[in-house]
Amino acid sequence: MQIAVNKVVDAKGLSCPMPIVKTKKAMEELEPGQVLEVQATDKGSLADIQGWAKNTGHQYIGTIEEGDVLKHYLRKADYSEIKEEKKHPHVLDLKELERKLENGEELTILDVREQAEYAFGHIPGAINIPLGELETRFAELNKEAEIYVICRTGNRSDIAAQQLAEKGFTKVINVVPGMVEWTGAINKL
Repeated sequence: MQIAVNKVVDAKGLSCPMPIVKTKKAMEELEPGQVLEVQATDKGSLADIQGWAKNTGHQYIGTIEEGDVLKHYLRKADYSEIKEEKKHPHVLDLKELERKLENGEELTILDVREQAEYAFGHIPGAINIPLGELETRFAELNKEAEIYVICRTGNRSDIAAQQLAEKGFTKVINVVPGMVEWTGAINKL
């Protein structure tokens, strides 16, 4: 399938948050209605790109997989369609989460990284629901619980926290900067 694009972004070999960073920059250079192709090898980029598009108003068209390369297609929205990129208002510093765990507090920690990322190291007791699966797995979470959402850097967890809040979860906290700076206990699968 050949898709006419106006700009191609090479994000192959880069992991979160770099494909999104490059996508944002490239999108600023396009005119409304133009199409962007983002080439990435990070499997988590699918959920990241979809979530970013949903939160900004740009149109996620689809993804084609060619070998180990994911080609994501986005259409730049008209200025009237573009949303101010919002951040989840409730944030907790990673060190504070570590302190809560060290103090023995019972916490619900939701890790929204891909299963492979989770397997190589996660906070003991964390629930793994990758961001791309969250829409279909909300029922696995307790709406009444305080939920600490974490990812690699804080970007996917921000999107997940917004999605949870939209679904009626009222005690959702985004943990930043994420597992990239985690120094506490780690479990591996």
